Parts: sequence; structure tokens; C-alpha cells
Amino acid sequence: MDVSLTVWVLTVVGLGVLIAADFFIGRKPHDVSMREAGIWTVVWIALAVAFGLGLLAFGEAQASTEFFAGFITEKSLSVDNLFVFVLIMAKFSVPSHLQQRVLLFGVLIALALRAVFIGAGAAMISSFSWVFYIFGAFLIYTAWKLIKEARAEEEDEEFEENRLLKSIEQKFGVADRYHGTKLFIESNGKRVLTPLMVVMLAIGTTDILFALDSIPAIFGLTQDPYIVFTANAFALMGLRQLYFLLGGLLKKLVHLSYGLSVILGFIGVKLVLHALHESGVDTPEISTPLSLGVICGVLVITTITSLLASRKQAATEPADR
Repeated sequence: MDVSLTVWVLTVVGLGVLIAADFFIGRKPHDVSMREAGIWTVVWIALAVAFGLGLLAFGEAQASTEFFAGFITEKSLSVDNLFVFVLIMAKFSVPSHLQQRVLLFGVLIALALRAVFIGAGAAMISSFSWVFYIFGAFLIYTAWKLIKEARAEEEDEEFEENRLLKSIEQKFGVADRYHGTKLFIESNGKRVLTPLMVVMLAIGTTDILFALDSIPAIFGLTQDPYIVFTANAFALMGLRQLYFLLGGLLKKLVHLSYGLSVILGFIGVKLVLHALHESGVDTPEISTPLSLGVICGVLVITTITSLLASRKQAATEPADR
């Protein structure tokens, strides 16, 4: 898909307007209700669907299919982020009325960092076709690792700060309590971070770890940087509302890791086949429509089996007691 600089600028400006509208509508710190979270979740999904249909209307059928495949993949992988977000909120004891502000800015940091990853990935792919082997192998390894983690069933999981976050805290210092929506305060004549700023950075920088598998995954579905960026943007910007909407449902998605491992493994194989094809080896390639069907099918099956397993577990617990 040939995208001009003008289209890129208009897209970024358009996303910026939507983000600004989201911010100003909910700028006052408050507890997010299920109704509010539900409305904004529908709005962001509707905007993503409208964007994908817009590509189709302008005659970009292939780009439209790739966008929807990429959006659904990124959305499903981002749900896994929510488990970590819950751990981060608990680790820093974030007041409930400040959580929506934390998530908004944390997601913006994550989107900016992902843009850098996307640019680097696109540059590598355009210069070195063998990169597909690395991406494919990494996704297959990640899929295997997800299965191992799911089988381990580590229930006493706790968020651990990364080195970057620790170094920032040591350099600037951190206040001992929250100060509303302030990000910095003066303490003993020194400008220090508030816990609110620290937790925003925690969410934003932690997303780098998720980007290591999600970016190669979407490059396995499309090599168009424009589609990769917009799919990531729409998936991430609806993540804040999804956090409040799902709530306790996250704990019921007990088979999510298995589903994500299947998706990542499938895309990993797709990338390896594509790399072999690019190298001149006569191998079949997996089409984007087939990829979209597999991704949607796996997510539907995973959700159904998760809810059934959770219901069965809930029914047996009273009997055990």
C-alpha cells in the first residue's frame, strides 16, 4: 500500500484528536463505571472497524484484510497486557479514581515506544529478508514459553520493576504518597517524581516486553508499516476502557495463554514459510484471509473453553468446602 506523507500526517493528527477527545471527556479523576467503559470500548472498536472498511472503500481490499487481521491479533495480545496492568496497579496501590489517568498516559508512552519498534522492524525487513527467519523462530519460541508458563500456573505472581524504571527512581527520587494528578512535586528543595508518574512509566516501559512478540507477530501478517502502526494504535487506545470493562473477567480467561500461544506459533510458522519462499524455496504461503480465520477461530474457542472451565471450577468449589 503506497501511503503518502500527507496521509501519514492526517492519520497521526486524526488519532491525536481522538485521544485528546478521550482525555478531555474523562479529564476529571473519577471511578470508571461499567457503562462508561462499555461505551468507550464500543466507540474504539467501531472506529477501528470504520477505518478498516474505509481502506476497503478506497479500493485497498488486501490492506483492509491485513488491518483487521493485525488489529484482532494485537487486541488479543494486548488483553494479556491487562494481567500485568492489574499487578502494576496493586504493586503501587493506585487509588481507583486515578487509574484511568494512569492507563491513558501509560498507553500513550507504550504507543510512542512501539512506533520506534515498528520503524526499526520495517527498516530491517526492507533490507534483510532473512529477518523473517528470526521473527518466525522468536514467535515459535514465545508460543512454547507461553504454554510452559500456563502449565506452571503461578498464582503468587508479582510485578517487578525493570532496570530502566529503577534507575529513573534513583536519579529523580519518588514522593512517599500520591498528590492528586501531579507528576512532580517539590520535596526538601528538590523536584521529585510522584508515585503517579512512576506507575505511568511502569506501564509504558513494561509494554516494551509485550512489543517484542506483538510487533513480529503483526509483521507476519503484513509488511506495510502504515497498517502495522494503525492496527497497533487502535488496539492500544481501546485498552484503557477494556481494563475497566473486563475487570474480574480476566481471571476467568484461564485458557487465554494457550490461545495466544497457538496464534503466535501459527504466525511464526507463517513467517518461516514466507522466509523460505523469499529465499527461492518452493513452499506454500499462508494467505491473510486464512490467517484471519484461524486467529478468530482460536480466540472464540479459547474464550468458550475458558468460561466453561471457570464455571465448572466455581461449581465445584462449594462442594470442596
